[in-house]
Amino acid sequence: MDHSELFWNAGIEELKRGYIRQEEQVVCLLDGQRYEQGIIYQDEGVFYDAERYMRLHIERTYGSVFDYLIGLDKKLTGLTDHQNRLLQLFYQGMGDADIQKETGIGSASTIRNHRFGLKEKERQAKVFLTLMELLKEKDRHAPVIVEVPVRARMVDERYNITEDERQKVLAKYFPDGTQDRLKTFKMQEKHKLIVLREIAGRFEIGKTYHEKDINAILQEVYDDYVTVRRYMIEYSLLDRKRDGSEYWLKES
Repeated sequence: MDHSELFWNAGIEELKRGYIRQEEQVVCLLDGQRYEQGIIYQDEGVFYDAERYMRLHIERTYGSVFDYLIGLDKKLTGLTDHQNRLLQLFYQGMGDADIQKETGIGSASTIRNHRFGLKEKERQAKVFLTLMELLKEKDRHAPVIVEVPVRARMVDERYNITEDERQKVLAKYFPDGTQDRLKTFKMQEKHKLIVLREIAGRFEIGKTYHEKDINAILQEVYDDYVTVRRYMIEYSLLDRKRDGSEYWLKES
């Protein structure tokens, strides 16, 4: 199970913490980083157990779990830009009068109204989550949906993929198996996303690649590896330095 699946299956308290305990490991819900329980990690002369080292990793990499979550695509958070900004200011501990000055919004009472609106959204979310949990117990016909990558951008209908659909698409374009060669890259955008996410599995999380290494791996997939590489960058599956000297697999 990749870290996006772990993220979406995690409970509220686990998400607030930013990591879960899984067997003998501590796994980061934000990027999949894993540390072994029972091992002591040293950093700048200080010794940490796995959980404390994970908290250090989250703080150094993202600032906080709040900072990570607030930066997700609005289709995933359900927040408008305005609500996003207000939540950030609330999290910083600013009072209503100071927020009003900072944003130029109406008056302090206007900010209080926004607070009330966000609390109402919270209540609605709790009811909706409960309804969905109850629905799972009764809905026997719901298809298995492929989880949306946590860091996906421009989330739209391309990400509306069932597991059955994913398997059919992969079988069509990888007739000899997904570890073999791609039949063609001429396909609709939704299918491209499915295929590219499968190809991304050939790269290791946390490893840095030179362009020639990327090309060598993609040449094993498809002759026009340059086009595949470009699409992997456009779909935020691969990232790179501006000069193209180094590439790495982006967190899903």
